[in-house]
Amino acid sequence: MGTGSGKLKKVSLNVPVTTEQLKDIEIGDIVYLNGVVYTAREGVYKRVLEGGESLPEGLAEISNANFHCSPAAARREDGHFDIGAMTGTASFRFSKWLDQWFDVSGAKIIIGKGGMTSEDYRNFFVPHGAIYLTTVGYGTGALLGRGIRGIRDVHWFDELGIAQAMWMVEVENFGPFIADSDLAGNSLFERETAKVNKGLAKLYEGTRAPALHRFGETNDRNDEMI
Repeated sequence: MGTGSGKLKKVSLNVPVTTEQLKDIEIGDIVYLNGVVYTAREGVYKRVLEGGESLPEGLAEISNANFHCSPAAARREDGHFDIGAMTGTASFRFSKWLDQWFDVSGAKIIIGKGGMTSEDYRNFFVPHGAIYLTTVGYGTGALLGRGIRGIRDVHWFDELGIAQAMWMVEVENFGPFIADSDLAGNSLFERETAKVNKGLAKLYEGTRAPALHRFGETNDRNDEMI
């Protein structure tokens, strides 16, 4: 897909990654990860960026792939944890923290659901040599679970709970993910949405406006919110 040939290009990356290793990633590529991936979302961001707490020692040397997700985790009787699945959550909610997060964490890959805007990619990702990977559709948490090999560590579990704690997860062939951004800040979702929207005006041509409107409903495609 990224090659323009119509074929999906599959890429396997070992985490932690370097910006140099990401330079050949094109939007639309299918990416799998090996190594350690950690979860961090608003709970972690607030503690570290607003509360001044220290990150786990040597985080960037262990992993620089941050997954916006809530793992399906359970604590066993012996105190250890199991994770059976990992489901991505919408990343756009966390954009206000990302510029700082890149600085303090050294993250090079952000993973989540739904992508972010190309403006966010250009402003936050590009200056830090980072890319965004999106999960593939809904209901893929169990599929991603197949790539989990163990839990390296858990941070702030008692304070934040399962969904918000930082889980450091050992993975192998973890994916598939789709590259929604590249090092130039391009967005796959925005590119494909533009293609679809080109034909929408013709599709709606000649249709009458509805007699009743729901709140916020509009016939102008430029006014719609996604």
